[in-house]
Parts: sequence; structure tokens; C-alpha cells
Amino acid sequence: MTTELTPELAATIEAGFSRRDRENMQPTIDFFEALLVEHPDNPYVLYEVGGSYDTAGQEEKAVGFYEQALPGLSGETRRKCLLQYGSTLRNLDRFDDSLDVFKKACAEFPESDSLRVFKALTLHAADRKDKALASLLLVIADRLETPEIKRYEAAIRGNAEYLANL
Repeated sequence: MTTELTPELAATIEAGFSRRDRENMQPTIDFFEALLVEHPDNPYVLYEVGGSYDTAGQEEKAVGFYEQALPGLSGETRRKCLLQYGSTLRNLDRFDDSLDVFKKACAEFPESDSLRVFKALTLHAADRKDKALASLLLVIADRLETPEIKRYEAAIRGNAEYLANL
């Protein structure tokens, strides 16, 4: 079996994902588990199985699928998997592991605002609230292009640096 994301497999994954019901994830879990039988060890299918368990609140189970998927993923799917994996580790109170994932993910995908925001959530959950706020201030300074923010950008960045170093 291939570990690639063929157009046919991508269409099948999209069809399964589009029928997802967050209130009842079991049909989605069953769909992706069956797809994994057809495509064993395919990282894209492993990622979707993990995401299904994660959405269903079965984070412990999701972690293993994310870990199996990550080495074979690339691009946008890899970024999404890293975000979900780091977030799941946070939900399991594995804050150091989560921060390690987000540190590496942010280095790999430096333009990803969502990774930076979810890293801030982990910092907050780890009771590093000053660093969490500093991270969010930098996202604001980097991405919010309003005249007001631009006028106070230096002050926002200065406060972010101050908070990060507390």
C-alpha cells in the first residue's frame, strides 16, 4: 500500500470528513478505521483516525495515531497534525511535551498564526500566563494591520518582551 495521498484517497478522506458530526463521532471513527484497514500505515489516514478520536474526546487514543502519522506527513496536513497533537498533549496535562511540539512546529511553520495561538493556550494552561499573553501580543503586533495597532506596535512589542522575560 502507498503512504502517499493520491487524489482518490484525498477525495475519500474529504467525503468522510464532510459527513462528520461532532455530536456523534462514532460513524466518523468507524469510517476512518475501515479506511485504515484498506490503507495500513498511510500517514494521512492515520492522521484522520487520530483526529476523529480527538474530536470524540478520546485524546489518549488520538496521541498514538498522531505520533504514527507525523513522520510521513508534509505541508498543510503536517502543520494541522502538529497543532492537533500539541493541543491534545495540553488537554492531557502534558504541558512540557505540548510546548516542545509547538516550539518545533512554530520553527517549521513560522508563518502559522494558529500554531502560535495554540502554543499560547499551552503556556496559559501550564500556568505561564505572562508568556502566554506575550505570545498573543506578538501575534497581534505581527498580524493585525490596523492604524491603531500600528501606532502602538512598539509599545505592544515592548510589553510582550517584558512579559516574556518575567
